[in-house]
Formats: sequence, C-alpha cells, structure tokens
Amino acid sequence: MIEHHILIDEQHEGSWGHASVRASDKRRAPVTRKADFRDAMARLGAAVNIITTDGPGGRHGMTASAVCSLTDEPASLAVCINRNSRIHAAIEENGALCVNVLNGEHEELSGLFARSGLSMAERFANAQWERLANGTPGLLGALCNLACSVMSVSEIGTHTMFFCRVEDIRMGPEGHGLVYFGRSYHRLTSAPAA
Repeated sequence: MIEHHILIDEQHEGSWGHASVRASDKRRAPVTRKADFRDAMARLGAAVNIITTDGPGGRHGMTASAVCSLTDEPASLAVCINRNSRIHAAIEENGALCVNVLNGEHEELSGLFARSGLSMAERFANAQWERLANGTPGLLGALCNLACSVMSVSEIGTHTMFFCRVEDIRMGPEGHGLVYFGRSYHRLTSAPAA
C-alpha cells in the first residue's frame, strides 16, 4: 500500500504548507515569480535519467532530472513527476519504477523520451531493454539501473514526489555522465586517476 501525503497551497500563489499547518500561523514566505524560479533551476545541474515502469498500469517511460538519493540504509531515492504526465498514473498503479542513469551517449534517447507526441512503443523501440526483477524496463548501456518499489508519495503543486526503496542495482559500463545545465545537455568526464 502506498502512503499519500498532500501539500496544499495556502494562498494559491504564496507559500506552500503541509495540510497540518495551523490556520493561525501567519508567517508567509515571499511570493516567487515562476520565471525567476525556472531561471534559477536552470542553474542547478542534474543527472539525466529515463524513468520507466511496467505492470498492470502499462509500460511507460520519460526523461527526468528530478531524482535525489535519500539514504543508503535502506537504499532509497525520490523521483518527482508532473501529475499530468502519461507515466504518473502508471507508476501509481504499478507501484514500481526504474531510474536508468544515462551516459553521455544517450543524449538523443533522452530527447526522444522527453518529446510529447511519440507513442511509448516508438520511444522504447530506440534502445535495448531488459526486464528487471521488479518487472520494470532496464536500459542496456545505462551507467546504472535502479529498480525500485514505491513506498509513499507526497503531492505539491503540479507534481508528485515518489519515495522509493531501491530493490536491485545493475551497474552498466563505465562511461561519461550526462547532465542538464543551463537548458542544455553536457557530458561529464571522469577525473584522471591520481
């Protein structure tokens, strides 16, 4: 069973708070312009991943950079996904996902999984996949595949944060990392051994 937490917008354009916040709490965060926030987030470099799921809710995949490790015991991570995306309902129904960490050679594949208008079959046809223990598609050649079960979710604004337990890790070949920074892709190279 997936535990749900819903965060509410107390002013419809101001601060966000948990549903348990008292109405008498008058402290408010300053209002932040959406454009300023997006410009600031463009300066926050992040690894590029393809999130996949499969099961009763169907086979889906999308490109995401909003992935964060939580703790190594138990191994867990968080993935943020827009509730309007096609993969959202599938992850909720399947209760499982895989974070496929992309290497520098996967820039074009990342673009395909980010593009709207392509069917899931068209997206998946552009790479080789293996079925992982939790039933999710693992990208062959990814830096690593993190097969996860969803433990709980929290909703805020337009997105859901899926808190996941990592059940299986497949390490791929050594390679260059792929990050998204300044609204464009960048390849990371390993530092030479000392």
